[in-house]
Amino acid sequence: MALSPGDPSSYSRPDIVKTTHIHMDWDINFQEKVLSGTCTYHLTKVDPSATSVLMDVRDLDILSIKLENTGEELKHNIDRDTSFGSRLEIALPSDCSKDFRILIKYSTTAKCEALLWMEPNQTSGGVHPFVFSQCQSILARSMLPCQDTPSLKATYSASVTAPKDINVLMSAIRKEENQPVSDDKVKFSFEQKVPVMSYLIAIAAGDIKSKKIGPRSHIWSEEKYLEMAAFDFSETEKMLQTAEELCGPYVWGIYDILVLPPSFAFGGMENPCLTFVTPTLLSGDKSNSTTIAHEIVHSWTGNLVTNVNFEHFWLNEGFTKFTECKIMGRLHGEPYRHLLGIRDWPSLEECVNKNFGANHPLTRLVPDLKGVDPEDAFSVVPYQKGQAFLYFLETTVGGASEFEPFLKSYYDKFKYLSISTNDFKEYFLEYFASCEAVKTIDWDTWLYSPGMPPVKPNFNQSLAIPVYDLAGRWRKWSVDTSVACPFNEEDIASFNPIQTMEFLNSLFNGEPLTLLAIEKLTELYKFNESPNKEILYRWIRLGLKLQFEASAKSAVDLVTEVGRGKYVVPIYKDLYAWPEKRQLALDNFEATRFKLMSSARNDVAKALGIKE
Repeated sequence: MALSPGDPSSYSRPDIVKTTHIHMDWDINFQEKVLSGTCTYHLTKVDPSATSVLMDVRDLDILSIKLENTGEELKHNIDRDTSFGSRLEIALPSDCSKDFRILIKYSTTAKCEALLWMEPNQTSGGVHPFVFSQCQSILARSMLPCQDTPSLKATYSASVTAPKDINVLMSAIRKEENQPVSDDKVKFSFEQKVPVMSYLIAIAAGDIKSKKIGPRSHIWSEEKYLEMAAFDFSETEKMLQTAEELCGPYVWGIYDILVLPPSFAFGGMENPCLTFVTPTLLSGDKSNSTTIAHEIVHSWTGNLVTNVNFEHFWLNEGFTKFTECKIMGRLHGEPYRHLLGIRDWPSLEECVNKNFGANHPLTRLVPDLKGVDPEDAFSVVPYQKGQAFLYFLETTVGGASEFEPFLKSYYDKFKYLSISTNDFKEYFLEYFASCEAVKTIDWDTWLYSPGMPPVKPNFNQSLAIPVYDLAGRWRKWSVDTSVACPFNEEDIASFNPIQTMEFLNSLFNGEPLTLLAIEKLTELYKFNESPNKEILYRWIRLGLKLQFEASAKSAVDLVTEVGRGKYVVPIYKDLYAWPEKRQLALDNFEATRFKLMSSARNDVAKALGIKE
């Protein structure tokens, strides 16, 4: 059973017959935990001789497939496969026209990995259930039959029926207010007029409230998070305007933000019109709003110009990370932009040198994913290594004044398309044909060699120097604690939150401190009480590395409270590496695994040596 020649993660063949529009008529059933109904597909024969349509499915109950205009039942076959779901082949009548529609009646199943169903007691309100989707990379096929490849984009519309006390949102514009359909059910209608990939089809339903935070933005969340999110994300419109200066017009109409329950495994997900984010971003100091800048940039890098398949994922995430930092630099100063790069560099080193290994093929910027689930390849590599490459290219061509106009033209040239790394390379070489320095670029090493980037960005360290000075003095005192402790709570009073994070990074990656030193750090700086999860996470990992007893409880509390993979996977690894806490890690995971999304659950199980 062959995969698509253009996408090693999909069985679909949009090069033969392609989807141009999908209409979903869904019913949300919280009791059965299923999404059911009918999808209507507008299809076009790219190859006039096509005799069938190929789609991706995974663990769906297909009830019937019909040709819309005649009602004729269409024969279909599902080939079972465990790696990428299954191939659905639908036979077409011999007289089928070039443009046609089919209706598929179906239901999701308990094995659907795209949907996370939450009981009322798993929400902050405790009264109503909640469900949300996460389809990237290749999980849309478990929510609906589709040509589940980023090489294809289609518009969509939806009518969704839900219990009357539930609010429904989608990655689209809500067409009208909800319409009652019975005493206990209401219907919501949506339309996404900009063509999107299947992984950007998103839905969320629960006891969700909203608050306007800008001319084109609302915060949506459970009531608990609404005011906090409105404050922390109050710079959203400034970020949107700055992104437009860098990238061009914003084509999606609205930019709303949905704060999901803590089980959401990611920092954010760039669903068009409705970014999904984790409540771990809420810190009271706006420092984690960099994630909002990141998801805003995806409106161009990823959603507008898209990687043709997940081997070229760096075109999505590397460009986004690079431009996110530019936005933050324009809002808070260029040294702040560089501090973000400095802060994130250790995560790339840990990923490449420790998690994968420097020669691992998945540390290539453009990896070979034949036979590899994109979820297994997911890491910070396309983000951080991709950003480093773009830093290098910008420096090579003469700086931001030369590179930023190129990026804007690149987004304009390839908007609404799905492209490969070679498409980017050819356009870059064409644009900078007169630049002699471009001829020195070692494309093969950057793109196809494993390991760390061949060139590290020359970050401005002006904001990092006082951080490293303080960390160095702590390490020095840790070696000789016979002298009086020379520190006090004012040491970090002038640090911004990103500097505090880098201070903890420096302590974590430097020579180990003594337990006396970490006890004193706890007493003076009270990192264990920080409302900023990025600071708390780094503090916990530092304590676990030093086998500081208090950190074990903080670690268990955090991984029980939140499901963000960035936190739970490393913390479980650290607990497991501490022999006396290994059983604690295993027991806590077993007790709380039901809260985790499949991606985080699978990664933690792997870290703990558990076969799923």
